[in-house]
Amino acid sequence: MTRRIFWLAAGIVSYTYVGFPVLVLVRGRLRPRRHAAAPITPSLTVVVAAHNEVGVIADKVRNVLACDYPRDRLELVVASDGSDDGTCAAARAAGDDRVRVLELPRIGKAYALNAAVAAAGGEVVVFTDANTMFAPDALRELVAPFADPAVGGVAGDQRYVDAAAEDAVAGGERGYWGLDRALKAAESRAGNVISATGAIYAIRRALFVAVTPGVTDDFATSTGVIAQGYRLVFAPRAVAYEPVGAGAGVEFERKVRVITQGLEAVVRRRELLDPRRHGFYALQLLSHKVLRRVMVVPLAVLAVTAARLGRESRAFAVLAAAQGSLYVAGLVGIVAGRRARARLLALPAYFCLVNAAALRAIVNVACRRRIDRWEPRRGGAEAGP
Repeated sequence: MTRRIFWLAAGIVSYTYVGFPVLVLVRGRLRPRRHAAAPITPSLTVVVAAHNEVGVIADKVRNVLACDYPRDRLELVVASDGSDDGTCAAARAAGDDRVRVLELPRIGKAYALNAAVAAAGGEVVVFTDANTMFAPDALRELVAPFADPAVGGVAGDQRYVDAAAEDAVAGGERGYWGLDRALKAAESRAGNVISATGAIYAIRRALFVAVTPGVTDDFATSTGVIAQGYRLVFAPRAVAYEPVGAGAGVEFERKVRVITQGLEAVVRRRELLDPRRHGFYALQLLSHKVLRRVMVVPLAVLAVTAARLGRESRAFAVLAAAQGSLYVAGLVGIVAGRRARARLLALPAYFCLVNAAALRAIVNVACRRRIDRWEPRRGGAEAGP
C-alpha cells in the first residue's frame, strides 16, 4: 500500500512539474491557432489601484503618459484606496489633463478597481500596478491583438529589473518567470493563456465584470473574457518591468495572499474547469492553478512514503535523501537571504517558500479565511502576482 501511495504522489508531482509543461509546449507547436494583430490605436484607459504609493506613483504617471501612443487616445485613472500619504497629490502633480485621480475611502482593491473602470472612457482598459514601468512601445504592442474580434483580452510580459543585491528567493522567482513566459507563449499559440499578470494586461471595456473581494483581481478579470467566449492571448513584446521582491519575509506573506485569493478565484470560476465547455483550457486551469498550488500535499506524501520505503530499499533511500537535500538547500537559501549568491540555492529557496505559503493558503481556504485587504510593502517593491 505504501508503494502505491508513493507512486500515486510521484505521478501527480511528475505530471504537474514536468508532464504538463511539456504537453503545453508540444501542443503549441503542433496545434497553432493564429490570431490577427495590427497597428491599431483604440482609445485606452490605463487603470492603477493605489494604496499609499507616494514613493512610486509620480514615476508611474510619467511613465504611462510618456508611452508611444496617440495623446488623444490615452487616459489614466488612478484609484486611491484610502491613501493618506500624499499619493493623490503626487499623482496629480505628475500628470496632465489626461489623468484622473479618484480619492476613495478605504474600500479594498476590488472596489477601487471597479470604481476606476466605471470612470474609464476607453474602448480598451489596461490594468497595471503602481510600481510597474512600461517599455515605451508596451501599449501599442498590447493592443495590437485586439484587431482580431475574437480576442477579448491580452496579457503582457512582466519582467524583473536587474538587481545585483537580490536574495535567493528573488533570484528563484526570476527563473520561474522565465519558464512561465515560455508556457504563456505556447498556450497563446494554441488557444488561450491561463490568465494574465496584474503588471500589464488589457481587456475590452465591454467585457469587464465587476471584481468581487477575496480573489486575485487579475485572474478574475482576465479569465472573465474566456468565460464570455473570447480569447485571452499573450503579447510577448508588450513589456512591463517590476523590481524584485522585498525579501523572503515579505514575499512569503504576499504569496500566502496571492495563493489564498487565487484558489478562491478558481472556486468562483469553477465553470472554466468543465472540459465539455472549455476543452483543453480546463486542463490548463486545473494543472496550473489548482494542482500546482496544492502540490505541497503530494510532496509531503512523497517525502513520508520515500522515507518509510527507504528502510527496505536503497533506491527509495536515495530518493528520500535527494528530496531532503532539496529542502535543506531551500531553507539555507531562504535564511541566508542576500548572502546566498549561489545560483544553486535560488530555485530551491523559491520552491520551498512557495510551497510553504501554499500550505498556509490551503488552510485559509479550508477554514474560509478570506483576505480582502491589501497592504503594499515595497522594501524594493512588491512583485506582481
